[in-house]
Parts: sequence; C-alpha cells; structure tokens
Amino acid sequence: MTNSTIKTYTIGHYLSERLGQIGLKHHFAVAGDFNLVLLDQLLEEGSTKQIYSCNELNCGYTAEGYARANGAAAMVVTFNVGALSAINAVGSAYAESQPVIFISGGPNTNDQGAGHILHHTIGTTEYGYQAEMVRHVTCATEVIRSAEHAPKQIDHAIRTALRLRKPAYIEIPCNLAAAPCSRPGPVSSLLAEATPDKVSLDAAIKAACTFIETRKNVAILVGSRVRTMGALEPIVALADRIGCAVTVMSAAKSFFPEDHPAFRGVYWGEVSTGSARDVIEKADGVICLAPIFNDYATVGWQSEPDAKNMLVADLTEVTVDGQSFAGFHLGAFIKALSEKAPNRPASRENSKFTPPVIPSSAPEAPLTNDEMARQINAMIDSRTTLTAETGDSWFNSSRMTLPGGARVETEMQWGSIGWSVPAALGTAYAEPDRQHLLMVGDGSFQLTAQEVAQMVRYEVPVIIFLINNRGYVIEIKIHDGPYNYIKNWDYAGLMQAFNAEDGKGLGLHARTGAELADAIAKAKANKKGPTLIECSIATEDCTDTLVRWGKKVAGANGRPPHLG
Repeated sequence: MTNSTIKTYTIGHYLSERLGQIGLKHHFAVAGDFNLVLLDQLLEEGSTKQIYSCNELNCGYTAEGYARANGAAAMVVTFNVGALSAINAVGSAYAESQPVIFISGGPNTNDQGAGHILHHTIGTTEYGYQAEMVRHVTCATEVIRSAEHAPKQIDHAIRTALRLRKPAYIEIPCNLAAAPCSRPGPVSSLLAEATPDKVSLDAAIKAACTFIETRKNVAILVGSRVRTMGALEPIVALADRIGCAVTVMSAAKSFFPEDHPAFRGVYWGEVSTGSARDVIEKADGVICLAPIFNDYATVGWQSEPDAKNMLVADLTEVTVDGQSFAGFHLGAFIKALSEKAPNRPASRENSKFTPPVIPSSAPEAPLTNDEMARQINAMIDSRTTLTAETGDSWFNSSRMTLPGGARVETEMQWGSIGWSVPAALGTAYAEPDRQHLLMVGDGSFQLTAQEVAQMVRYEVPVIIFLINNRGYVIEIKIHDGPYNYIKNWDYAGLMQAFNAEDGKGLGLHARTGAELADAIAKAKANKKGPTLIECSIATEDCTDTLVRWGKKVAGANGRPPHLG
C-alpha cells in the first residue's frame, strides 16, 4: 500500500510520513505488545524501512550511529520494559548531541487513571513515570492523548530535536496509533532553523575580531559538537581566512581534514599527537569551536587552554573576554567570522605537522597492538568510516593518519562500553557506499555482541577488528582489580552461530601480522555480510598513551574529599 492509496490516514501514518520527510530512510524497532499496531502503521505508510534490533539498548545505539551519518534517526520500542532499557542509549544520544526520535508505545488510554495494574509496569496504577524519567535525556517530551493534538505534538518533538540536536520523546498509546488523523503540512516548518538575532551575532563577530586582532599567536581548537553544523566546510573557510594552525580535540578526530596544510594534530594534553600541544599551549588566543572540556579530554583536569586566552564558540552561545552572546547557532557564527576575521598566520608559520609513525612487526611475529593499528590505518581511504570503541581503540585511532573524507566515530562524552557494535551498524545502514571499520575490545563486545547477527541478517559488510586481550584494558590502566578480567570467548567462532543456515558472515583469527593481512584481504572481498577478525594480542600490550592517560584519570578519580 502506498501513501496515496491509504483509505484512513492515522497517527502512525502521520509519524511515518514525517520521518521520511526529514530525510530518514530507515527506522529501528523492537516489537512489544504496546507498539505492535504502531509498527503496523509505520509499515503500511512505508516512508521508511523498518529495521529490527536484538534488544532496546542495541536499538538505541544503532539509531545513535545512524544519526551521526544521516543527521537524525528514529527508534520504536514498547512501554517500560523496552523504553527503560533504551534510556542508556538515549543518554548517549543526548550527551553526544544526536537527534534521535525516541518513540514508545504506551498503555491504552482507558487504563490511564482507571486504577488498573498493567503488565510490563512497576505495578502501580499511574503511568506517567516513564515520560518523567525520559525528560532528563531528551529536549522535548510529548505524550499523545488525542488524535486531534497528535500532529502538533509530533511536529514539536521532531522540530525541537532537529534544532537542538538532541533526542526527543514521543509516546503513543496502543489504542491511538491507528486513530484517524489529519495529514502533515509542509515539512519546511520542521527543517527551518531559527532566525539568528542579527544584532547579537554582529556584536559577537565584532568582539571575536577584536580578540583575534589583539593577539599575535592565534590557533583553532575544534571540538566534537561542531558535528551539529552538518557540514564542516565553514571551519576550513575560517582556518583559511585567519591563516592559523588548527588542532582537533580527541573526540573530534576527523572533524578537520588532516591533509589540510593548517592541520597540526590532536590536542589531548600530554597524549597529544603531532605538534598540537605545542601549538595550543603557546597560543595567546585559542578559538575553541564547540569543545567539551571533561575529565577525559583534559587528562584528569591536567590540560585545558588558559581561560583568559580562549574564545569559546558553543552551540548557541559565544563567550569572548568574559562577555557572552546568544541568539544564533554555531554555524551562523563560524560562517560570519570566516568572512571578517583578521589574518593571524603565526601559529601556522611557526609549526609543522609530523604524522605519527606506527611501528611495524615482522609478518610471522606474534601480532602486536602496533602492527594491528598500522594495518588498519593502511585500509583507510576517503570513503572510510572507522568506529572506535571506548578504550585503547580511542588511542589507536588518535594516532592514525587520515586522508581527506575519512571519518572517525567515538563516544567520549558518554563513554558506555558496548556502544560501538550497534553504532557501527547504524552508520553502515545510513551510508552503505562507504567502507565501515570497527575497532572494539573483547570486554566491550560482550555487552552488545548480538547485533552482529543483525549485520548478518541484513547483509551489512562491517569489518570488525575484535581486540582479544582478555579483559577491560582501559579499566586495568585506570584502576586494576579482579573485576577487569572476563571469560574468554571464541569470538571468530561466533560467526558460525550467527550465520546459522543462510548467513554470509566471516569469522577469522589473526595471531600474526601475516594472518591479519590475509584476513583483511578476505574481509574486503566479503560484501554479503560482516567479517569479524579476532586479533589476539597480549593483555599488557597497549598504547603508551593509554597508560599515561589512565594514570592521570585515576588520579583525578582518587582525589580525597575537599574539607572546608
């Protein structure tokens, strides 16, 4: 059935059509008896393809990964047992500024306030607590109570999510999903950005230009939330206008082209790459674009530019010399500044970028972390997306050299292990023409391993580098204990179980550099499903930067209480 042949247009149809109108080609779902009619309506209207996940946590992470590549995403779960499981992933989307439309089925409206105790609930007779929980990790929370108001509520949630680049929540009672509803108006009302306050923007540009003009050694530091702009070309235009050196924060790896002559590396305090630390810490003016200075990014509060030398351009506010300006989005500020900023080339002229060199090993020698990272780096081209799980994969990706167009995806603000497997699947759904690589440790993999089965089901050719070092190495380096060691699995052997009778996934072992090279060649040839390459390395084998960083973070966590 097509949209034009639908006889009775419903709330579910309205939601489905809006999701398609904002650019979604898929929505992700886990079925439950409170959302079954809604799922039927989404299928019937058909603007987006329905893709299934193994559980609600994985569903949310898949949607979050999809939003990174597509600009927005949608997920559909059932009430309580589904939605509460998904909240962790929605928290990730909120922390990482991803507009995921979080849709939950809800109880029949006749059970609201009727004193009925329903299954899948905590056993009380009031059912508003799910929406109250969700309010903390969404920018808009809409509980549908009537077909009359449903369009306005759905539009408000989607519009707010797109403007603020945060998740939004829509709850649809199971007996309203198929209720008759009006059709959508123009989608432009959802997609249009708020009109910038020109007076405030002009004042911010004037202050920024004065900041740059009165300093001799200016540099740009790119933060991860610049992603909300969609296109990153305005940052390049700003760098070209000022003529200065550019560095990126660890969570913003690939958010500025590394083959640009102004690029100087990843600024991450004492674990920086290239000449980034020297550039930032010698600058008397640092233009910080949407940064997140958390404990991880600052190496346990050890490294952050001096506040008096910073111009901070955040998503909706710019702070210059202690004065704040608001009423416009980050993109509008960067574009305007790139047209008026004075030239300050000193930081670029007085520095250079030397790409990190990853050591190699003899082909028949036992596989090392360095050799694995070197071979993965060699695979990356301009059409590659590399998803790096929390842990040493962060540090391995940080030292890789990227061609223009290559992307790295990390989750450094939320930092929930297990995120990367479903997230990589989500980015692969969104951009099937790119090469998708995933680096994930064995401990993280055990949390969300089931989603590899969906890669098999939908024939998604993600290449997974499973680093089997028998434990949570990042936690071992931060604070060791018996809780950091796990039961070993035959990870490559899992693929046989996931394939069952019809799958095309490959499971391969790599214990030497030669075996890894052979496995990579086979993975590149496998276009009908995922390839999991189990890379066996020693537990103590990790990047030196992880060790140094871990000690500083452990020190920050272990500070005694302040008394006084």
